[in-house]
Amino acid sequence: MKNGWGKVKLRDIATKIGSGATPLGGKDSYIESGITLIRSLNVYDFKFEKDGLAFINQEQANGLSNVIVEHNDILLNITGASVARCCMVPIDVLPARVNQHVSIVRIAPDRADPKFVLYSIISPIYKNHLLALAQSGATREALTKEKIGDFEIKSPPLNTQRRIASILSAYDDLIENNTRRIKILEEMASAIYREWFVEFRAPGVELRRATPEEKKLTGKPARRSGGGLFPKGWEVRKLSSLVETQYGYTESASESEVGPKYLRGMDINKTSYIQWDSVPYCPISETDYLKYKLNVGDILIIRMADPGKIGIVEKEVDAVFASYLIRLKIKNFLISTYYLFYYLISNAYQGYITGASTGTTRKSASAGVITDVNMVIPPDYVRNKFEEIITSFRRMINNLIERNSNLRRTRDLLLPKLISGEVNVEEMETNIKEVNR
Repeated sequence: MKNGWGKVKLRDIATKIGSGATPLGGKDSYIESGITLIRSLNVYDFKFEKDGLAFINQEQANGLSNVIVEHNDILLNITGASVARCCMVPIDVLPARVNQHVSIVRIAPDRADPKFVLYSIISPIYKNHLLALAQSGATREALTKEKIGDFEIKSPPLNTQRRIASILSAYDDLIENNTRRIKILEEMASAIYREWFVEFRAPGVELRRATPEEKKLTGKPARRSGGGLFPKGWEVRKLSSLVETQYGYTESASESEVGPKYLRGMDINKTSYIQWDSVPYCPISETDYLKYKLNVGDILIIRMADPGKIGIVEKEVDAVFASYLIRLKIKNFLISTYYLFYYLISNAYQGYITGASTGTTRKSASAGVITDVNMVIPPDYVRNKFEEIITSFRRMINNLIERNSNLRRTRDLLLPKLISGEVNVEEMETNIKEVNR
């Protein structure tokens, strides 16, 4: 064992290990705001996902007073397919409680550095060990309080733990900062779309009285005039007349890097961009590869389970798309890539898809339903100007995405070396700023 490094069980450095419960009434008891209830869908390795956060009232929270979440608590998923996913609670979701699928691991800061412990749990060797422990149960994947408490990690001196945690968290801080910048750029682009094509405040617009057909358009055009006005020289066209549709390829994703990337619904339903470094692969014949190969400018719509979520291919990538997706390809010059993309992610179109999707347990929408909607067609000069502005925004977004991919790649290479002691942290010079340029 390296000088000063030992081993320690989590129970010996933790002041609390425990999970909560679902309040009486389950999902029906959740409220729009209040005390945060953290569930397994919020906990991912390295990051906390705020989408889908649930909230409970003070009375329900009092019933979970034994699982009050505190600053620097480690959140560990302990059941189901997401077992062993792990992150640190962000301070802006407190006050909070956890349900029965999430365990709090609270580290005594005078015994160990909480972030060092977090990175240890996430590092591949320990994560695989945790997964093996979870799969050793009799009925389903689960980590018990006893298994977590007995879990053993390497333990260097406390100052070394802090240095390691500082190096790794610097990468995560940069990733988070870039992610915030991406979100701001996305919001700015969407705001321009709404201003120009929902409120009809695009450059050079003159309004006239809307026809009955124009008044029925999804999104209630010209809301500032009660939907009674429409731009001169603009048209209304059915989306089905503007695009061709194609259903995706049916195959299972592969854990090995065999074949092209295999884009699925779950790879595009969180953001307006595709994070290609997390997309799996799939084997495919040459004939099918040519049929389903993705190209720059392709737009994909989820048709099942979560119909209407949109992805766009913005760089050359060796990839095909899965059967839960429908590809849209523009077939004339009345619309352009980003104009179509921002129309599809708009509240108006998303509201249309929500209402048009069928099915009680699993919602779905066919290609016919997805394209059976009218959209506004502006003159070329308006659309081209929009395309020019948005292309600049999207270029910045994709540069930040690439930076984050580089940061994650470097962090993931360093993580096991630092946690194991393979890299001498005292002699290591960090060069994170260079990585992020």
